[in-house]
Amino acid sequence: MSALPPVVQSWFDSKGWRPRRHQLEMLEVAGRGRDALLVAATGSGKTLAGFLPAICDLAENPAEGLHTLYVSPLKALGVDVQRNLLGPIGEMGVDIRVETRSGDTPSDRKARQRVRPPQILLTTPESLSLLLSYPDSATMFANLKTIVIDELHAFAREKRGDLLSLSMARLQALSPKLRRVGLSATIADPDAYRTWLAANGDASRVELVMGEPGAEPHLEILIPESKIPWGGHSGRHAAREVMELIERHKMTLVFCNTRSLAELIFQDLWAVNDNALPIGIHHGSLALEARRKVEAAMAVGRLRGLVATASLDLGIDWGDIDLVVQMGAPKGSSRLLQRIGRANHRLDEPSEGVLVPGNRFEYLEGRAALDAIEAGELDPEIFRPGTLDVLAQHILGVACAEPFDPDELLAEIRSASPYSGLKQETFEEVLSFIATGGYSLKAYDRFRRLVQDPDGRWRLARPPVAQQHRLNAGVIVEQPLLTVRFRGGRKLGTIEEGYASTLAPGDHFYFCGLSLEVEQFKDTDIIVHASSKPARIVTYGGQRMSMSTHLANRVREMLADRNDWRRFPDDVREWLEVQDRRSRTPEPNELLVETFPHEKLHYMVAYSFEGWNAHQSLGMLITRRMESAGLKPMGFVANDYGLACYGLEPITDPKALFSPDILEREFIEWVENSYLLKTAFREVAVIGGLVERQHPGRRKTGRQVSFSTDLIYDVLRKYEPQHLLLRAAWDDARARMTELGRLVRLVDRAAATMVHVEAERITPMAVPLMVIVGREALPSGAEADESLLVQAEQLADAAMQL
Repeated sequence: MSALPPVVQSWFDSKGWRPRRHQLEMLEVAGRGRDALLVAATGSGKTLAGFLPAICDLAENPAEGLHTLYVSPLKALGVDVQRNLLGPIGEMGVDIRVETRSGDTPSDRKARQRVRPPQILLTTPESLSLLLSYPDSATMFANLKTIVIDELHAFAREKRGDLLSLSMARLQALSPKLRRVGLSATIADPDAYRTWLAANGDASRVELVMGEPGAEPHLEILIPESKIPWGGHSGRHAAREVMELIERHKMTLVFCNTRSLAELIFQDLWAVNDNALPIGIHHGSLALEARRKVEAAMAVGRLRGLVATASLDLGIDWGDIDLVVQMGAPKGSSRLLQRIGRANHRLDEPSEGVLVPGNRFEYLEGRAALDAIEAGELDPEIFRPGTLDVLAQHILGVACAEPFDPDELLAEIRSASPYSGLKQETFEEVLSFIATGGYSLKAYDRFRRLVQDPDGRWRLARPPVAQQHRLNAGVIVEQPLLTVRFRGGRKLGTIEEGYASTLAPGDHFYFCGLSLEVEQFKDTDIIVHASSKPARIVTYGGQRMSMSTHLANRVREMLADRNDWRRFPDDVREWLEVQDRRSRTPEPNELLVETFPHEKLHYMVAYSFEGWNAHQSLGMLITRRMESAGLKPMGFVANDYGLACYGLEPITDPKALFSPDILEREFIEWVENSYLLKTAFREVAVIGGLVERQHPGRRKTGRQVSFSTDLIYDVLRKYEPQHLLLRAAWDDARARMTELGRLVRLVDRAAATMVHVEAERITPMAVPLMVIVGREALPSGAEADESLLVQAEQLADAAMQL
């Protein structure tokens, strides 16, 4: 298939287009039956390149049955791709059915798809895993030709990637000639992704196709009135300037790093929307109906602005978006480039993006991101072995489809790259866990899910296990949720149970762009009505995004290169110059630690640039050490750039607080006795199938799930401390929740390169951290924001005096 079939060529001709080089190259690779990884810029026709071989093959060789499977990380992406595929297929006049399958697909359509599948099915990793759990999956996938994985970078290195990799191994066993195709716009290490994509991790099986380079993006940093705030991290100070940008463009996408910030920025923009332009909000906690309504308005150009989170990071090609605004720090050059690519979604037109830093450190981070993009540098990607809780879920899904031979299944699992190093004894341990729950739980019949036949094959212990598995499968474990509804019944979305517990009837909160008043709590619903009164912002749990190591290194280099400061705004340059005179700016490999008194307390500030998550963990450990040393700690605060601990006694020897054995003694003790390990265990217990969230006709509340997992956790800690899921929880708690690698680097650097400066008062670089001190005690709202600004200016006056 090196040439297009006449019907496809005619379609290109009718549009006045010609196929791009990488599209024809993908066609040629398919003709040779080879796997492929396409790395191409946003707007280059990447998705069409992935589907072109299927369209051409089906145009020339019409056939019923499932031909091509397309997997995306987002349900919205599947819907968008379906819309953009149906148009060309209809115009070509070829008989190809394209359908989506996700958690939102009606049950009758799901049942029909298994009996009479479309030629092209668009789905998610979770829905694919469920399809493979049915006895008829062998028939459904027997003649599958190709699996196309879009936005590969978004989930390959996470648990969803583990699940998808195992599903691909299963598909390859059902259809041995299956081709694997990966698509992405932002990959720093293509060879690592070729290894992940390939059967048996053999990267030589996957041909790399590089797309044509697109136009360089136009990026700038917005500095309102030539002044950047000392504190904050949201960019809220620039709401009026952002609204003016929306007024000057056809359609603007305003990205925020969290759902809470999205709700806040929407309210700020609405308050200065003097021309009453139509603007909307979109994030993952909003009801499907609300998201679809906004998506439809975007598609037909009815909105001028849309405030969004990562829910719109990927792939969506909507309307005439001609500007992307990033509120607050970008956290990584790859993420920023991905988001900016949503503007002018065409290869030959530059994407236009504006970054709004929240404070002076965020300006440096933004500058570093823009420099990295200009230099063509993306954030490095780190792959890790597949997790055991996901493996347990997959094995149970295989058993739901049919009995399996353990040796054959182990070989199949090892062909999935994340599990290539899986040991025989670990596999047997996972099997034992699925079969009995483990040594401590095997007396309980409800944990008995598999039995072994005399011939050595494993099968389900009883039929209801399959139904329970399908109800509870998935690797995204959200916090317990309550549904927000109007009295008439219309659903607005969900908020986390932990935040909902702080609300009472009569309270107001911002959600879905509205001020809502709580009327009553009814089962798992919060009944509300719209209000015009000021409200609180809904907050969400979960891990906070940290600045990437790559950007952190660039910021360190900028701080050390005084010649580079001349391109910074005057107030940023002056900030660093006074810091240099009053204390010092750290060299790239140094750990600068300052100590100084302030308002009857003694402060220690470490500028380590290892990200908020690592700093939070270290802050807890160091304050414990301060307690043991009699320094009478009062607390700590952290951001992406540093950590500030404070107490009643001066810290004269900070090096002792950072000694490397902190990770051997205090760290282990702290994690074991903190909520981190219990939270991680709750997740792996749900993913591994030990605790079920749903039963036919009813769903457990968050409290019920937490109660169940806490009970099991306590039993295992006491009687089986080396249980498979406890080990998995430890891995999660260390690697994911505390970013252990960055913590280790930080402590290592402290031991080797710490420079201690004793200052007589607060220093300029300490101000963005010091502004956070005491913030938790303030109420939310405009008055609190105003008082924080006043506090920041007072701190800055003291810091900037020479």
